[in-house]
Amino acid sequence: MENDEGEITRLLHEWRAGSREAEDRLFALVFPNLRRLAHYLMQRERKDHPLQATELIGQIYFRMVAAKDRDWRNRTHFFAIAARAMRRYLIDIGRGRTSAEFVAIEGLEGILPASREKIDLAITVDRLLDDLSATNPDWCTLVEMKFFLGLTDEETAEAMNVKLRTMQRAWCDARRWLYTRMESGNAQSA
Repeated sequence: MENDEGEITRLLHEWRAGSREAEDRLFALVFPNLRRLAHYLMQRERKDHPLQATELIGQIYFRMVAAKDRDWRNRTHFFAIAARAMRRYLIDIGRGRTSAEFVAIEGLEGILPASREKIDLAITVDRLLDDLSATNPDWCTLVEMKFFLGLTDEETAEAMNVKLRTMQRAWCDARRWLYTRMESGNAQSA
């Protein structure tokens, strides 16, 4: 994994410098992880979702290629941006359904993968993450990994390359920050 992380970081920098070979090698290396991420996110969507995981990867791939001039710090930064792009793309699709008629089906509410409340919460947290990324980008990445990607504490600490206890303290602080903003009504104006 350490060599993999170093190679991805090197390829990101070469890609930014304009190397087509680095771009090809980079996406061959990261594609399995992007596919896993897309499948995970799509599992949380409704069964009749118009998008499939491979289409989500395709949409995000084009966005990532368009952002090649971004200052990619490392592998973690790249996957955090990819996860954010996937999440926002799915939220945008969900927002497009706001005029849809929701019919409550007696007894099935608990098994539906995405309730209206969950969508509203995801949209609110997404809005707050814009503010959080400006003041504390590490907390923003942490919330994306825990809340939107559903990573365990151990997986998140490993992905962020920090000690487990350090990540857990930061997670408590980030949740407190989000809760305060949501309770104060700042979420509506975000």
